[in-house]
Amino acid sequence: MKNIKQKKARRRRLAGNVGITLIEMLVVVTIIALFSSIAYQRLTPALEQGRRTAAKTQIENLKAALQRFNIDYARFPTEEEGLEVLRPYLSQEIPMDPWQRPYIYRYPGEHGPEPDVISFGADGEEGGEGANEDVVSWRAI
Repeated sequence: MKNIKQKKARRRRLAGNVGITLIEMLVVVTIIALFSSIAYQRLTPALEQGRRTAAKTQIENLKAALQRFNIDYARFPTEEEGLEVLRPYLSQEIPMDPWQRPYIYRYPGEHGPEPDVISFGADGEEGGEGANEDVVSWRAI
C-alpha cells in the first residue's frame, strides 16, 4: 500500500513539472502578436506602393486601348459606352483597380483633349494624400 502511495505522489510531482502555465502561454501569444504587428507595419507601405504602381500600369494600358479605339473610329468612347467598349483592344477583361473598384472614365476629359481615367486610391474618394491619393491618366508615370 505504501508503495502505491509513493508512486501516486511521484506522478503528481512529475505532472506539475510537465505542462505550461496559462501565464507562459499568454506571454508567448503576446510576443507573437507583437512581432506580427511590427511585420505588418513594415509591409503595408510596400503593399500600397505596389497597388499604386499596378494602377498606373493598368491606366497606361487603358490609355493605349483608348488610342487604338480612336484610330479605328476617329473618336473616343462616350461616357455612356465607357471602358467596356475597349475589350477587343485588351488581352483580358477590363480590370478593376487594385482596390477592387471600377476605374472612373470621363470624356471629354477635364485635363486635355484625351479622356480621363481615374482610380480614387485606397479610400475610394476623390483627392487624398499618400495611399489615398488618386491615380490619374494625365500625370506621367
